[in-house]
Amino acid sequence: MHPVLFQIGPLVIRSYGVFVATAFLTGFWLLYLEAKRKNFYPDKIRDMELYILISGIVGARALHVLVNLDYYALHASEITKLWHGGLAIYGGLLFGIIAGWVFIVRNGMPLFATGGLVIPYIALGQSIGRIGCFFNACCFGKVAVIPALGVVFPGDSVARYPTQLYASLLLLAIFVFLKIAGQKKLRGGFLFASYLLLYAVQRFAIDFLRDDTPRYLFGFTVSQFLSIGVFAFAGAFLIGQRKWKN
Repeated sequence: MHPVLFQIGPLVIRSYGVFVATAFLTGFWLLYLEAKRKNFYPDKIRDMELYILISGIVGARALHVLVNLDYYALHASEITKLWHGGLAIYGGLLFGIIAGWVFIVRNGMPLFATGGLVIPYIALGQSIGRIGCFFNACCFGKVAVIPALGVVFPGDSVARYPTQLYASLLLLAIFVFLKIAGQKKLRGGFLFASYLLLYAVQRFAIDFLRDDTPRYLFGFTVSQFLSIGVFAFAGAFLIGQRKWKN
């Protein structure tokens, strides 16, 4: 793991920040190219990406701080230091979805078609971003039952599950599934809900192996409780969409 890629004098380039930036740039650039190829509001898609970017980062950081409020109450100066790691994806999703929805409505774009175009690249960006978590040694897993299957992170003396890489691979698989489903010209609402379902399942499962977040009722993390809610919402949405279609 290499939290710091390199340093030039006072300038420190951290791996987490590089991968998060790469995630956004890659996802948004590919999304723009697809929108341009399909002639699907490419200029508006480009503008919408900025809204989603800013809102997503604010929401992700805000939820992370709330979940770890005891720490940040004592280390307030750390709240704005994103390069140290600490983005709660559900906060980013909520703020990003709201920002995207507002932009779509205000610009008269088709809601579900736009969502179906955008959502696969959200999964791709998350997949890349999780690699940054691995290099930053955050979002780490529990002690591996079989040490050979684990990774010893800096400052630690035991091998832990590389849950960041597990999440990255699962998110990449979700991206591939959504792109294949999109080629079959399925409804954008189906793609959006499918992403929510699949993300909720992988996050719920991965959190059983993570060892970096507080646990509450039933030993669940905040993200697991949110995953249950997201799964229920997406399932109800799919059922409702099918009934409406029939």
